[in-house]
Amino acid sequence: MKRITLLLAILFCLACKNHQPSAIINIKLIDSGHSLQIAGIDPLILNEIARDSTNNWQALFAVYKLPADTDLKDYQPEQPGRYRVVDSAVTFIPDTPFTKQQTYFLRYYRYGDNKNPWDFIKGKSRPGQVHYTDITFKPKN
Repeated sequence: MKRITLLLAILFCLACKNHQPSAIINIKLIDSGHSLQIAGIDPLILNEIARDSTNNWQALFAVYKLPADTDLKDYQPEQPGRYRVVDSAVTFIPDTPFTKQQTYFLRYYRYGDNKNPWDFIKGKSRPGQVHYTDITFKPKN
C-alpha cells in the first residue's frame, strides 16, 4: 500500500511540474517565392541540428504539395530540396520551384510535446505517438 501511495505521489508531482509549451513556428515565402523561411524554432534545437553533418531537417520540417483530395494528404511524397540555417531560421530551397497557385504544406513534427506524465495518464498521448502540425502556404508569383 505504501508503494502505491508513493508511486501516486511521484506521478502527481511530475504532472504538476511546469511543462514548456512548444514554440510557435512561423513560415513565409522569401526570395520572390522561391524559398520558404521557417522561424520560431527553439534555439537549442536549431543549434543542435545545425551542428549535425547529415542535416536531416526533413525529420523535423517536411514540405509537401497539398493534393486536391485532402484525404490523401498523408500519402504525398516529400518536396525535394535542401535546408540551410540562416541566422535564427531555417530556409527550405526546393529542387524545383514552387508552382504558382499550388497549395503546399509544411509538416512540423513536435517530438518534444506531451512529455508530461499527466498527458499519458489522461490519455492525451500514447508512447511512441508522434505529434505534428500542418501549416499551409500558397505561392502567389
